Amino acid sequence: MNYELPLRASYHTLGCKLNFSETSAIGMQLARRGIIRAQGDEAPDIVVVNTCSVTEVADKKGRSLIRRLRNRWPDATLVVTGCYAQLKPQEVACIEGVDIVLGNDEKLRISDFLEEWERDRRSRVAVHDYLDIREFRGACERGDRTRYWLKVQDGCDYFCTYCTIPFARGRSRSGNIDELVAEAEKAAAAGGKEIVLTGVNVGCFGKDTGEDFLTLLKRLDAVEGIERYRISSIEPNLLTEDIVRWIAGGSRAFMPSFHIPLQSGSDEVLRLMNRRYRTDLFSDRITMILDLMPDAFIGVDIIAGARGETESEWEKSFAFAESLPVSRYHVFPYSERPGTKALGIDHQVSQEEKHRRVAELTMLSDHKLKEYSRRFFGTERLVLWEHPDSGEEGFMYGHTDNYLRVRAKASDSLYNTISPALLNGFLDTETLTAQLP
Repeated sequence: MNYELPLRASYHTLGCKLNFSETSAIGMQLARRGIIRAQGDEAPDIVVVNTCSVTEVADKKGRSLIRRLRNRWPDATLVVTGCYAQLKPQEVACIEGVDIVLGNDEKLRISDFLEEWERDRRSRVAVHDYLDIREFRGACERGDRTRYWLKVQDGCDYFCTYCTIPFARGRSRSGNIDELVAEAEKAAAAGGKEIVLTGVNVGCFGKDTGEDFLTLLKRLDAVEGIERYRISSIEPNLLTEDIVRWIAGGSRAFMPSFHIPLQSGSDEVLRLMNRRYRTDLFSDRITMILDLMPDAFIGVDIIAGARGETESEWEKSFAFAESLPVSRYHVFPYSERPGTKALGIDHQVSQEEKHRRVAELTMLSDHKLKEYSRRFFGTERLVLWEHPDSGEEGFMYGHTDNYLRVRAKASDSLYNTISPALLNGFLDTETLTAQLP
């Protein structure tokens, strides 16, 4: 790269854990070229924005962030990538001050585009059509300076009627098991203790390569030095009994925590969404997990106010959600996405009603999380203490094996180590207080 070094870059990420993993990979790639991360109030020479487009609100957040960063650092080279850039590249390119727009297939080749920019200072848009996105580009980077995110899969073949992600990420494609294990070994050698497996639809791993997800899990489980693994999210129809039984009884390092999208508790709405399961299968998966791992944390995605969610279907959905013995809900208001088949479904839910349903589900989630958390008061759980990023001086934060977030008095010797902690109360809805032995 022909820049006069050292240059500084700042990185800004919206959306999912996969995006955060890829932003970290971008940062490492540029670091190998001598570009360091801007610290504190340092003005960066390069600003990278990795966007999300899962909802209309995500698009608005992306536009707002881009403009705010341009106003703050008008002389920096501004690169916008991610799903919003993939789906609406010309819209992004028209935002004042954007220099380079990269699609999802191009984001991990950012160095090449920055070199081209340095030669001619000519704005450019580089986006492949989703049907042409075929290559798997891996990433395994330390996200919050403690846990690593290992990208094992990308893209999706499901084409749910409300979702644009297959158009933003392309068709499902997977990494190679040997190469992914090698990445986990590198993370272990660098002192990593926990790895989160990320992807768009991780349960589809290996469908394009002839390998399979459970074999990947078993191979990763054997990597010495990694003490914890988690699966970022997995579809209920792809979370097989074999996988659950192996995590419960055969795994050394996969933690009793799961993130499973439900999206609706109404079978009719699931049909309209083109989901690959119905409520009976979902309920069976939850029962199976808790029969084998009674302390397991189960987080569930659910959408409020989808097209076709009439009052009666909403009542069914809420009643089903209320009945499930899960740990918490991640609640999303339904968002109209251009080009999706859901736009042809009759019955739209008003914004006011959508907000009411979101509020009810959020209250339900808070109740379930408190009830789940309260079960562990007075017990000791093993906590991985996370390196401080920002936060309260004198305190440290970490997560238990079953993914409860806890706070305790800081001890520098404990960062990036796993130790027992006595859980003794609520700091807030999201966090428990803990006492070190």
